Amino acid sequence: MLATWFLPEDLYWLECIIRILLATVLGFALGVERQLRLKVAGIRTHVVVAAGAALFTVVSFGFSKLFGGDSARIAAQVVTGIGFLGAGMIMHKETAVLGLTSAAGIWLTAAIAMAAGAGMYYVAIGATVLSVLIQLFLHLPIRLFQDRHYNEIKITFKSDTDDCLTIIKKLFDIKSFTEFKAVRVEEEIVYHAVIHTRMQVDAAFIFKALQEYPFVVSLEKTESDR
Repeated sequence: MLATWFLPEDLYWLECIIRILLATVLGFALGVERQLRLKVAGIRTHVVVAAGAALFTVVSFGFSKLFGGDSARIAAQVVTGIGFLGAGMIMHKETAVLGLTSAAGIWLTAAIAMAAGAGMYYVAIGATVLSVLIQLFLHLPIRLFQDRHYNEIKITFKSDTDDCLTIIKKLFDIKSFTEFKAVRVEEEIVYHAVIHTRMQVDAAFIFKALQEYPFVVSLEKTESDR
């Protein structure tokens, strides 16, 4: 008979739902940290992965109860499936490999969700808190933790003078643009540029830049392994 932590056997379905809800909440917490750093895998990705992994874990226990057999078989396939999902997030660009941290984060989210799905509540919550604290600690402005790769920024702007070029170079602390092109749109010239900078660029930085420099049309940070 399948043991429960706080509900009688006839209400075990309710505990299963609670397990999935807990996994979803923990996935949300992990996704918030990633989304604030403008990563491709944000809140929605982490929530869906967490809910799915928890559901598969609960179902594996259900199959074991109804039909017998090893309940770990389905759960083991979750690990393989998440591996394929993570591999799809990893990109190779020139000499840099991007997305490793995001892929590892999805893998960890699935593991935490599986713990929640198995009823290991304290383990799941503790692992979530530890994961968030590790991410915050490793992003402290300590030289040992600093990314050795450049952050890639895509910027679109309009200007009739060369002053904006000087302003942008000073803003991102660069000497030249990695890519630069101008496109005529009706009576205006629109500039598209790619910047490689060592500066920390987050959502607050982008919002402030768009507010302070009206000639900037758009500003986008591409995915980096941070």
